[in-house]
Amino acid sequence: MTNKNGLLTALLMSIIAQSAVADKQSIKQVSAEMTNSDALPSVEVAESVHKAETFSGSTSLIDKETLERDQVFSVNEALRKAPGVYVRDEEGLGLRPNIAFRGQNPFRSTKVLFLEDGIPFNFAPYGDNDIYFHPPIERYDGIEIYKGADLTQFGPQTINGAVNYLTPRVPVEPSGFVSFMGGNRDFLSGHARYGGMVKNVQGMEAVGGVADFLHKESMGNRDNTFATVDNANLKGIIDFDARNRLTLRGDFFYQDEQGAAFGLTDAEYRKLGARYNPDKNAHNINDRWATSATWEHSFNDDVTLETSFYWQQYERNWWRQQNQFPTEDQCASRGILTYVSDRENGVPVDMDQCNYNVGRLRQYETWGLAPTLHAKHDLFGIESQLDVGFRAHFERQYRRRIVVNSPYANEFSNGSILQEHNERYADAYSGFFQNKFMWNDWTFTPGVRVESVSYEERNVLPNGRQGQNGLTEILPSFAMTYTPIDQATFFFGIHRGFAPPRVEDTINRSTGAPVSLGPELSWNTEFGVRTRPMRGVRADLTYFHNDFDSLTALGTIGGVDTPVAQGKALYEGIELMTRADFGQIFDSDHNPYAQVAYQWLPTAETTTPFRCVDDSGQTAGSLTATFTRFCPGGNVFGSEAGKRAPYTPESLLTATLGYAHANGFDAHLEAVFTREQYADFMNLENANDMPVIAGSDREALIKSGQFGKINDYVVLNFATSYKVHNDLTLFFNLKNMLDNTYIVDRVRGIQPGMPRLVQAGFKYEF
Repeated sequence: MTNKNGLLTALLMSIIAQSAVADKQSIKQVSAEMTNSDALPSVEVAESVHKAETFSGSTSLIDKETLERDQVFSVNEALRKAPGVYVRDEEGLGLRPNIAFRGQNPFRSTKVLFLEDGIPFNFAPYGDNDIYFHPPIERYDGIEIYKGADLTQFGPQTINGAVNYLTPRVPVEPSGFVSFMGGNRDFLSGHARYGGMVKNVQGMEAVGGVADFLHKESMGNRDNTFATVDNANLKGIIDFDARNRLTLRGDFFYQDEQGAAFGLTDAEYRKLGARYNPDKNAHNINDRWATSATWEHSFNDDVTLETSFYWQQYERNWWRQQNQFPTEDQCASRGILTYVSDRENGVPVDMDQCNYNVGRLRQYETWGLAPTLHAKHDLFGIESQLDVGFRAHFERQYRRRIVVNSPYANEFSNGSILQEHNERYADAYSGFFQNKFMWNDWTFTPGVRVESVSYEERNVLPNGRQGQNGLTEILPSFAMTYTPIDQATFFFGIHRGFAPPRVEDTINRSTGAPVSLGPELSWNTEFGVRTRPMRGVRADLTYFHNDFDSLTALGTIGGVDTPVAQGKALYEGIELMTRADFGQIFDSDHNPYAQVAYQWLPTAETTTPFRCVDDSGQTAGSLTATFTRFCPGGNVFGSEAGKRAPYTPESLLTATLGYAHANGFDAHLEAVFTREQYADFMNLENANDMPVIAGSDREALIKSGQFGKINDYVVLNFATSYKVHNDLTLFFNLKNMLDNTYIVDRVRGIQPGMPRLVQAGFKYEF
C-alpha cells in the first residue's frame, strides 16, 4: 500500500510541475466584485453566478450549453461527463439513478447528497438516503458537482460528493421555448418553458417567474417495460427593494412505470437474451410535491442573511412479483411449480400464472429551515469571508408491505394481507462554521460542522414495538489554495466525512433496543491543480485519499441478501478533466474540440472484514438462517482485508471529439469506457468459482446471475445539432450507436445496459 501511495504522489507532483500555467480564478477577485456592489445584484447576474466558482476544492460544472448540445437522455449521461463520478444504469432511463463518487458503491446513490439550488433534494437524507426517482434532467439549467472540504457547508452526506441541480433562471425579458423529440423504443419527449420579469410593481423593484413543464415516455432497457414521466416546475422572484429578495419554488413530479424489471439469471441472459423480462406485472408509481422559499436580506454591503424553508411529500407504490433474487420461490407455491428451475435453466415463464404480488408502499414527508450568514470582514487584519449556518430538519416515513394472492397489483384485493406496517422518524439539527482568510496569493479555510440526529421507529406490525436512538458528530475541515501565477491554482483539502445510518438500521426490529451501528466516518484528503495555460485550454487534476474508519454495506450491494455490515476501507486515485477548443486558440469560427473526463482508482480496498450487525434483529425468527449462512463467524461471507470492494471499476473514461461552427452547427462523438469490476466481496472471477456456503444451495447461487465479474465495456454516442434560424434548432443523436450488449449490474441478477437509441427533434425559442 505504501508503494502505491508513493507512486501516486510522485506521479501527481510530476504532472503538477509541468502544468503550472492557467487562468487564475482568484477567490479574492470574486470577493472584490461582491464588495463593490452596493446591494443585491440584478436578477440576471445573481442567477448566473455558480456557487462552485467560489469553492476551494475540486468541483465540476456541467452547464446548460453542454446539456443541450449533447441532448442528454438521463442524469446518468450528464454526470458521466464529470471526473470521479461513477453512474451505473438500472432500468435504462435514469429513473432510479445509481451514482457514486471516488469508488463508493453506487447502489441507489446512498453515498451522495443531492441539492437543488443548494437546498436538500433527497426525500430522506438522514433516515433513508435511497433515491427512487429523479426529475427529467432536461428541466435543469446546469449541474454543479462538489467534492472535498467544501462539502461541510451542506450535509448530512459529506463523504465524497454532492450534486447541486440549478433550476431554470428567470429571464429579465419575457421569453420561452418549446421542444419535441421522438425516437425508437417508443420514445417521446415534449418540453415547454416561459418566464420573464416586470419592474416597479406595486412599489416593489421587480417581480417575475418562470414556468416549466415536461412530458417524457419510453420503453426501458428490456421488454415489457414502459415509463411515463410528467414534471411541472414553477419559480418566482420578488425584489422588494435593493436589499431584500424572495425566491419561491414549486415542483410536481409523477412517474408511472410498468414492468420495473429485476435481474436475469445466467441461463436467461445466455438463452433468452438481454432484453428478456418475465416480470411484466411489476408496477411502480411515484409522485412528489415540493416547495421551497429563500429570503435574502442584505444588512449592508458586507453582511447578507439567506434563509431557506423547504418541504416535500413523496409517495412510492412499487408492486412486484419478485424482490431480491431472480429465483425467489414465492411463485413455486402459487401457481408455477417449476418456477425456480425454469428460471435457473433459462426456460420462459408466464408470470400471469403466479398468484402472488407484493406491494411495498412508502410515503415520505420532509421539511426544514436553514438560515445562513455570509459576512466579509478583516477582524484579524486579513481580508476574510465568514460563512456560518444552521439547519433544523425533520423526516417522516410511513411504510407498508401488502401481499395479494393475484399476479396483479391491488391492495384491496380479496385476501390481501398486511405483512408490515411501521413508521420511522428522524429529527436532525446541524450547523457549520467556515472562515476563508485571503492573504496575497493564498487562501486558508478552517471549518467545522456538527450533526446531531435522533431516530424513532414504531412497528405497528408485527409486534407493536417502538424504540429510539441517536448520534452526534463533530466534523472538522481545512482547505487552502495557492495561485502563484494567473494560469494556475493549486488546492489542498482535508475533512471528516460523515453519513448517518438509516432509521431501520439503528433500532432492533424485534426488541426496539438501540443497535450498535454508528455512522459512516472517514478522513478525506485531496490536492491538485486547476490550470488554464492559454485561451481555449483547461486542465484540472486531483489526487484523493479517502480512509474509512467505518463504511456501511447494505445487504444487497455485494451479492445475496446479507445483513447490514460495517468495516474499514481505503480508496485513493486520480481525477483528470481536460478540454481544448481550437476555435478559441486560433480565434476562428471553426472549432474542433476535444474533452476528457477520467478517473483512475488503483486502490479500493477493504482493510478489514465487514462485520454483520448482529443486534439489529437480523438474528430473530426466520432471519436467523440468512444471518448464519451469509455471516459465518459474524463477517460477511468472503469479506476479508485486502479484497477489492464490489462495484469499483479501476478506470472510468468519457472522451469526446467534436466540431462546432459559429453558425450554430455542432457534431461530436463520445466514448464512455467502464473497466471490469467485481460484483461481490469474494472477488469471484466467475460464478463457478463460488465456494461452499453452509446452509446454502451452491448451484442456485451460481445460476442466480448475481456473482462473477462484470466485464469492461465501451459505449459510443453521437450527437449533432444545427441552429437553422435564430430561434429554431434541430437535433439528432444516437445512443449506444453500435448497439453493444453489456452487463451493468448483478445486484438482483443480471441487468443489461440500454440498447441503441435513435432520437431526433427540434427546439423553438420565442
